[in-house]
Amino acid sequence: MTTLSLPSPVRTLTVTEPEITDYRGAARRGLPTARPGQASPVHTFVLAHTVAEQTVAALTAAEPGPVSVVHLGQDIRTLRPVRPGEQVTVTLDVLGIRREPRGARIALRVRLTGEDGPEPFAELVISALLVGATLLEPFGDIAGGAAAPAPLGAGEPQTAVHALTTDWITTYAHASGDLNPIHLDEDAARAAGFDTVIAHGMSVVALAVEEATDRFAAGDSARVRGLGCRFSAPVPPGIPLEIALQPDAEARVVRFTCKTPKGAAVKSGWIEFAAPAPGGPR
Repeated sequence: MTTLSLPSPVRTLTVTEPEITDYRGAARRGLPTARPGQASPVHTFVLAHTVAEQTVAALTAAEPGPVSVVHLGQDIRTLRPVRPGEQVTVTLDVLGIRREPRGARIALRVRLTGEDGPEPFAELVISALLVGATLLEPFGDIAGGAAAPAPLGAGEPQTAVHALTTDWITTYAHASGDLNPIHLDEDAARAAGFDTVIAHGMSVVALAVEEATDRFAAGDSARVRGLGCRFSAPVPPGIPLEIALQPDAEARVVRFTCKTPKGAAVKSGWIEFAAPAPGGPR
């Protein structure tokens, strides 16, 4: 697979237990307390985000005008959650770039390697639109991650409804380290074309994953082997957010959508669970 080489798209960091606890707690506000020390599967995106952000900044540094990033889709494959106290190496490749009328669409692959050997314990593919980018040369493949797993049969659908408050959004911003003003400042949000601040797209996904994990995996986030989705609209605070969960017959693949009264916010969502350990809760 062709990739674009950059000077140093690598970062090494140590993930602390308070960071893991704070992030999962922020994603689970309004839900029962999570298992101590067990990370959210979406924490992998938190670790990848800084390198991805730095890469986009480097790629667009020569652009004559401002460039804004719109997160289009996310794919995460994981063997296990990140561990408290673990040193993680984050490595990024640019898989492809395609010109579009509003800018350039880009696909980034991020691999997370931990303390148990050279093979990554998580791999993410991030799809984004760089609005205003005019100088990037097309190359490679922007198709995204591998196909979502096929569900086997159908189980009983379930629905959860939340209303994300501005305090919920602020707490998530600080726990994730994503302090983009559109999530925190109404003037900045309006300047970007929104009526008010908006929730982080990945916060909505993290909440959906937590709801599914509680309902279909006895709250054990270590059973998550992958997840993916496409983003279609922002989620403002104070309005109903409906999370629809459709498990397959064995609750190993759960499809999900997230919508507000204005329409779909997250679509084509899926979560894959490993089978429960023998003798463990189902």
